[in-house]
Amino acid sequence: MRIFSPLYDRVMAWSRHRHAPWYLGGLSFAESSFFPIPPDVMLAPMSMAKPRQAWWFAALTTVTSVLGGLLGYLIGHFAFELITPLVTEGGRYAESFAAAETWFRTWGVWAIFIAGFSPIPYKIFTISAGVLHMALIPFLIASAVGRGARFFLVAALMSWGGERMESTLRTYVDRIGWITVLLIVLVVLLR
Repeated sequence: MRIFSPLYDRVMAWSRHRHAPWYLGGLSFAESSFFPIPPDVMLAPMSMAKPRQAWWFAALTTVTSVLGGLLGYLIGHFAFELITPLVTEGGRYAESFAAAETWFRTWGVWAIFIAGFSPIPYKIFTISAGVLHMALIPFLIASAVGRGARFFLVAALMSWGGERMESTLRTYVDRIGWITVLLIVLVVLLR
């Protein structure tokens, strides 16, 4: 069943839209402080569709992500009481917040770098950094380096593949999509 091919075609069309960089910047900003979808889902197809602009897209994603991280930091620093029900025992992000606190106590500023580079929910760490009153300048530097390394890597890989990768992915996207769904179902069942 070809469910993923039409979605892939739509995403590639959106990635070529004239306002796509604005959407990418907005998504990057929001993801760093409160939104659950990572900007890679836009950065990758945009870099693949327009390989000559990939570095610009990566820079835009990095800058707006760090600014969004700053908002997350400020939320944690000044408005923690508003989100306390989400991060205290029984809250939706309680486990993630507790893990972030442990990471900060163990690795300090490196926790921000690791969270910025990896698929770990970065927003949990930006808010936690504010709650724990982490020094702002090291926070911003670690965020910029971690996020920048991740986004420039994504942009480089996608632009390197370019049109050739786009057509190859188009050929196999349905198989990849169903394998991914199957793996998610298996993980959920085995948990």
